[in-house]
Amino acid sequence: MAQAQDLDLVEISPKADPPVCKIIDYSKFKYEQKKKQKEIKAKAQKTVLKEIRFGPNTDEHDFNFKLKHAINFLNDGAKVKAYVHFVGRTIVFKERGEILLLKFAQKLEEYGKVEQLPKLEGKRMAIFISPKVGKK
Repeated sequence: MAQAQDLDLVEISPKADPPVCKIIDYSKFKYEQKKKQKEIKAKAQKTVLKEIRFGPNTDEHDFNFKLKHAINFLNDGAKVKAYVHFVGRTIVFKERGEILLLKFAQKLEEYGKVEQLPKLEGKRMAIFISPKVGKK
């Protein structure tokens, strides 16, 4: 029947008893499958990671300025990575950097939730904050 119609016989479910086959144009079928996959990919939400850098001696005004940016990022649905970069001898102020990041996380509590608490990696202490679900 498939040859008479110049179409292909495609096995849909080989494990069924009896196996299920369909007479279709296979190239058109593959094209539509690819199109569906592309559509699913386009609808998938891409996670964006925004970084905000602090120094261990960041002043109140700079802190508030960066806080406003972080609020905008979280409202747009992006994750925020805030980090304190210790340059040279400022590494002795580790506790000051941790306090700064915890204060930052506390101020952003209503916009996002802390994914990872402050963690020192080399000369950087970082914290990850993800947006709250339903906030956009």
